[in-house]
Amino acid sequence: MDKTTHIRQRMSQRGISSDMLDLVIGYGEAEGDKIVLSRKHSARLLAAARTLNKIVDKGGLVVVADGEAQITAYNYTGRKH
Repeated sequence: MDKTTHIRQRMSQRGISSDMLDLVIGYGEAEGDKIVLSRKHSARLLAAARTLNKIVDKGGLVVVADGEAQITAYNYTGRKH
């Protein structure tokens, strides 16, 4: 999406980065012609990010499922070819 001169000026004035805009666009909720990422929703994403960091530390995670049944889970060790 292209940025207008107006939004570039406002981002500069308000300390808003392009990465912040990308997060709002990716994870915010549409409200008419606006996309809103509230403090409450941001806090839930932050909690998910902490969990994601744990998964990264493990090298990834695999869940084996059959339909709706979760059968097992283990640390990802890479693809075996």
